[in-house]
Amino acid sequence: METLLGIKGPDFVMLAADTTHANSVIVMKEDENKIHKVADNLLISTVGESGDTEQFTEFIAKNIALYKMRNGYDLSPRSAAHFTRKNLAESLRSRTRYQVFMFVAGYDPVEGPELTFIDYLASAQSLNYAGHGYGSMFCSSIFDRYWHPNISQEEAYDVLKKCVLEIQKRLIVNLKNFSVAVVDSSGVRQLDPISAKSLADYNAAS
Repeated sequence: METLLGIKGPDFVMLAADTTHANSVIVMKEDENKIHKVADNLLISTVGESGDTEQFTEFIAKNIALYKMRNGYDLSPRSAAHFTRKNLAESLRSRTRYQVFMFVAGYDPVEGPELTFIDYLASAQSLNYAGHGYGSMFCSSIFDRYWHPNISQEEAYDVLKKCVLEIQKRLIVNLKNFSVAVVDSSGVRQLDPISAKSLADYNAAS
């Protein structure tokens, strides 16, 4: 029932993820961080089996840090996505496969912004906007209507608010809060979370 959302602009990528951690029908906590900073120019957001998401994200983050120590520079977001997909594909063919769905998002001065969709079968695709989880089913038409190539960060944040409002209205599971992060030429920043309280007076039609 977890949900990840991502949207790419001309010079940034913005991610949103719900903060609910549930086990079966029980909510364990409501402040789970599913968006991880793995480098100064790179974010990874993950959902799936709780142990797998933590272990695989940490494995990728440590290997990217090791690459920087050995070579003196960070992997580009596109290269990091290929590295992540390769390791997920290798685990898929082992007895200890990772059950994770993820976005790899980053900004490179040469290649620009990059948003890569990766699922548990290690299929990867570079996209302008995407979602993981049941909540994403309600967001495809919103992304399709409001995304455009020159979208600003303010517009992208507003699109995510429209998505979260629709998820909270339509999905049977109560996903109260969404954390939001953006990566651009200035690095990684956390934005104001989107919650039911912050959306109380929000007009989605505006």
